[in-house]
Order: sequence, then C-alpha cells, then structure tokens
Amino acid sequence: MVTEESGRVPEDADVTRAHSLAREIFSGIANKWTLLVVTVLGERTLRFTELRGEVEGISHKMLTQTLRGLERDGLVERTVYPTVPPRVEYALTDAGRSLRQTVYGMCGWTRRHLEHIEESRERFDRASKTPVGPVGGRATTGGR
Repeated sequence: MVTEESGRVPEDADVTRAHSLAREIFSGIANKWTLLVVTVLGERTLRFTELRGEVEGISHKMLTQTLRGLERDGLVERTVYPTVPPRVEYALTDAGRSLRQTVYGMCGWTRRHLEHIEESRERFDRASKTPVGPVGGRATTGGR
C-alpha cells in the first residue's frame, strides 16, 4: 500500500488555488480606477492629493480603496514620513511597473484595432435595432 506524505498538497490542488488567486487578482486590477492609478503613477512618486488631482473623477474614498488594494497585492508602495502633518507618498513597485507595461500593451492593442471595433459596434447596434418578438426571437411578419 502506497501512502502520500502527510502535509503534501496534490498538484491539481495547486493549480486550482493558482486559478482562484488569478481570478481574484484580475478582478482587483481590471477596473478603471486601478488601471488609471497605475498609469498615472508611472515612474513617479506622488502624494495622495497629487494622485487624486491627476485621476479625473475619482473620489477620496475610491482612491483610498484602490491604493489599499494595490498595496495589499504588492503593486504600490506606501511611504509615510514622520513629519507634521504626516507626508505619505505612493509609488509603483517592480510588479506594479510590470503591470503598467501590460496596461500599455492593452492600450496599444486598442489603438491598433480601434477602427475594426468601432465598425463592429456600429454594425451590431444597427442590427440590434430590429424589433424583438415576445419570446426573445426576432419579430417576424405573418402569423401562425
């Protein structure tokens, strides 16, 4: 009879855990505020009020939540200086700068495919203006 070492995790459990963690991370970084904060921080270190001024439309509460999430995931580093009043600065970590490069890649993809996407949306929107029947199918002429 063969037994596994106690405390050993089967390989498929590691894969499941990795997929679950990836979904959690993606949901945290794939929102407009996170992407904007990562883009604005770029290579610069900014104070909270400077960052809020550069991320148009973000509330104090949402910026605080976004920065805490990024700090928790190791993408942003928060430095507090012992002054009166305290000075707090935010900067991207190496992992945050790597994410920024990925964001720039997505922006480049969007620019390359912008015309195609706009044409597809227009075509879809025109086709969607066709009346829809009561069961979710397209309305038809003639009855049964």
